[in-house]
Amino acid sequence: MTEAAIRKLGQAPLLARLFGSSKQPLRLLAVPRDHVTGDRARGEQLLTGKFVRGAEALNLVDVDFAAVGTDGPLAEELQGFSWLRDLAAAASREKGARLAEAIGGRWLLAHGTKADAAWAPQLWGERLLFWTAYAPYLLSSRDAAYRSALLNTMARGARHLAATADQAPPGLSRITAWAGLTAAGLLLQGGMLRVARAEGGLARALSTSQYDDGGLMSRSPTEQMLLVDRLGLLKAAYAAAKHDTPEALENAAAAALAALHGLTMGDGTLSSWQGGNPGEMARIAALVEGCGFRARPLRTPKGWGYHRLSALGTILVIDAAPPPATRMARIGSASTLAVEISDGAQRLVVNCGGPGLTPSAVPPDLAQALRTTAAHSTLTLSDTNSTSIHPDGSLGRGVTDVTVERSEDNDASRIEAIHDGYVRAFGLAHSRALSLGNDGKEIRGLDRLQPRGRKKIREAAPYAIRFHLAPGVEAVPTADGLGAILRSPGAPPWNFRCRGAQLGIEESVFVDGQAQLRSTTQLVIVGEVSALGAEINWLFRRSS
Repeated sequence: MTEAAIRKLGQAPLLARLFGSSKQPLRLLAVPRDHVTGDRARGEQLLTGKFVRGAEALNLVDVDFAAVGTDGPLAEELQGFSWLRDLAAAASREKGARLAEAIGGRWLLAHGTKADAAWAPQLWGERLLFWTAYAPYLLSSRDAAYRSALLNTMARGARHLAATADQAPPGLSRITAWAGLTAAGLLLQGGMLRVARAEGGLARALSTSQYDDGGLMSRSPTEQMLLVDRLGLLKAAYAAAKHDTPEALENAAAAALAALHGLTMGDGTLSSWQGGNPGEMARIAALVEGCGFRARPLRTPKGWGYHRLSALGTILVIDAAPPPATRMARIGSASTLAVEISDGAQRLVVNCGGPGLTPSAVPPDLAQALRTTAAHSTLTLSDTNSTSIHPDGSLGRGVTDVTVERSEDNDASRIEAIHDGYVRAFGLAHSRALSLGNDGKEIRGLDRLQPRGRKKIREAAPYAIRFHLAPGVEAVPTADGLGAILRSPGAPPWNFRCRGAQLGIEESVFVDGQAQLRSTTQLVIVGEVSALGAEINWLFRRSS
């Protein structure tokens, strides 16, 4: 971006008239150090005047925050100023400050004098976390009017948050609001009187949004990443203010990281659940390394529900919980008892995934379809979802109870789970038993449809067990129609066998870590079940 363009963004005389410059500005008592490294490529895009997120882009030279609004992932990220991290990864303080201050001035002109939609508590919480952490980029200007306007607006935002934080939607949004208020209390002159109340609000938001095992009640890996990130920024604020991080916050954050770790596959990205996708390995690694917390992967969760089996490079994750409550989830999915499998850095079995919180080229109707049971590596009965998905996107009747048993011995790790999602309509419960050998070479599975309840189907109903394959995995069917050889570059072949039904190979899709749609294939076991139930055995075995 040229100097002329940056000057065009700045409106110092107007800021002086709107905010005045006579008032002595507040001081920022300390500047937290964000240990998470931003995305240099995205930062370089910012320097060229482009704000790019997924399938959407914005010209910063002419950016009008009022016109951009607050709806949608691109607008939310621009309004929250988390992009400052990427800018800092690509530009020196001197170079980056000119752009950051110009955009900060534009925001003040659009939103600084009135409490509008941009003053939503979750946006103010995120804004305060990043404005304080990247104050050297926002407050290096020699323009006293601009500095005064920004600092005093931060203080007004904190006062606004003190009254509105609990009005944020439950979950990550409310946690972010209270975290931002806590950071402002620690770092803004005169803010310490607000810290105790902010800490109490944050503790309350965490207790009503986070399971005891550390996972968010949205059950979204994407939101779980942001939770770890926001709590890491708050920890940095405590360190900058020379205050000890409260033990309860440390414990909640470490548990959150463990839950996130539990979803990491062999390639360093996440398994795809609740409308999310694998994400980008570098960003996940930067977060885990820089967040300031340490934890081992969560293997045996409670409410979080994602169980992890691993042995010598083979990783299996299964969703063994009901879908999230609609009030807690933006894009909940009917994925109960679905699995993902990786062999070293090679993904083998995946779910189709979804656009996550990134602007995506995935069409809305397809994004809705990707939330269905059939878009996950599990069993569907009579082409219905285990939990219904309403046209408005909310989740309806279906899975309410999942019973899990887990055991380990010298030979294998085992897990069996059963859900009631098909009991009401078909009188059948779906159970899935999995066993991962301790040498990592063999995964045995048994899917059962078991009679339960008063409902009895009168005619045989079709079922399908799907295993969506990762892009690059080639499936070659065996001559008997009961197996396939799975080949992928840089990894040993895997043999797949099933018993009790027929196997087919069909087309499928996968949303990658950049929210791009990719073509792939799926193994599909098909058969029929009577009122008496059915059993289907299957096996993945690595050739070496």
